[in-house]
Amino acid sequence: MNVAHELAPTRAQLEKLARPLGFVPTMGALHAGHLRLVEVARRECKSVAVSLFVNPMQFGPQEDYERYPRDFEADSALLAQAGVDLLFAPESTTMYPPDFSTFVDVGKLGTRFEGAARPTHFRGVATVVAKLLHVVEPDVLYLGQKDAQQTAVLTRLVRDLNFTTRVQIVETVREADGLALSSRNAYLSVQERAAATTLYAALQMMLKEIRAGRSVEEAREAAVRVLSSQARLEYLNLVDAQTFSRLQTLRPPAFLIGAARFGRTRLLDNLWIRE
Repeated sequence: MNVAHELAPTRAQLEKLARPLGFVPTMGALHAGHLRLVEVARRECKSVAVSLFVNPMQFGPQEDYERYPRDFEADSALLAQAGVDLLFAPESTTMYPPDFSTFVDVGKLGTRFEGAARPTHFRGVATVVAKLLHVVEPDVLYLGQKDAQQTAVLTRLVRDLNFTTRVQIVETVREADGLALSSRNAYLSVQERAAATTLYAALQMMLKEIRAGRSVEEAREAAVRVLSSQARLEYLNLVDAQTFSRLQTLRPPAFLIGAARFGRTRLLDNLWIRE
């Protein structure tokens, strides 16, 4: 596996890779969910590139940028073992020179739910992914379903800005007890880790109740009763899969989305409803 940190060497290495090229953007702290994206890209494409960059622009002033888990050596070893052809691991100054002032605004989609909770988050995500797509120019962009609203934002980005890249969304990878894999799971205490599984259980209950004919509000109330008392729920909603506007009746494609805090750790999860 080739590793590049600067733009010119990265582009030189990319020119040598066979097409189609699959691309997986990451912030490191890799787990089986990231590796599943690489696995799917490896299966579907002739070459695979991965980026590893903890993007400061998507963290708010009181968020966990400084303590976000970082282990470049371990991540590099995992990616090499997974058959990645090129790892692009830029420094912050490479992506954002001192006078950087251009951002991508994703409109109303970026102001709902996660956008409301983290007002600059999606602007930062869209900006860095747009830059990475310009650098890598992949044929396929692989994203994990766990960050459902982020996949909607980036799918819109690719469409609206006329990138030729195809977006491929890969199903959430879970622990045996249902907890969605996340780099932030490492922050959970033993008790918080046990309680965190109830977010997925609540989403499952909400879908069951909706399919049984309950209203969205009745289904939400049933779902909340499933949550651990340790959970501080932020939202639990049925939304349109593309716009993330709230739905009062099930109209697929849709997502059931949830966010809750367990201790100091904020976790997201969702259920994708195809039909």
